[in-house]
Amino acid sequence: MAKMTLEDLRKLRESKQDALRKRDVEGKDCQVIVGMGTCGIAAGAKVVLDAFLSELEAKGIENVSVTQTGCMGLCHVEPTVEVIVPGMPDVIYGNVDAKVVKQIVADHIIGKKLVSEHVFDKPAADILKKD
Repeated sequence: MAKMTLEDLRKLRESKQDALRKRDVEGKDCQVIVGMGTCGIAAGAKVVLDAFLSELEAKGIENVSVTQTGCMGLCHVEPTVEVIVPGMPDVIYGNVDAKVVKQIVADHIIGKKLVSEHVFDKPAADILKKD
């Protein structure tokens, strides 16, 4: 293995700090939380998490944090993702893959519309906040 130079180490530190900033929740009003229990990981949750980070970066969206949690209790529809956007109900999407990630970013986060065919949990209509 070749030795790393001081410049290589600086570049590595900057790239890792950029990756950490994308997952930081401070100052961001939207959240994407990926279920990373063993059931989620086995079903492809790591690919989904990476797809969210790539899609948000490609679209230049910086007000969304991407974090992970354990099992959300919906193992039969893994990978699962909770999306929290101000003014919309908190929603858990299931059977998420890289294609669905693009839909969620375009429709839910940007367009403020639910991706109905993948919604597996949301608050009942009678407890939703009305403006």
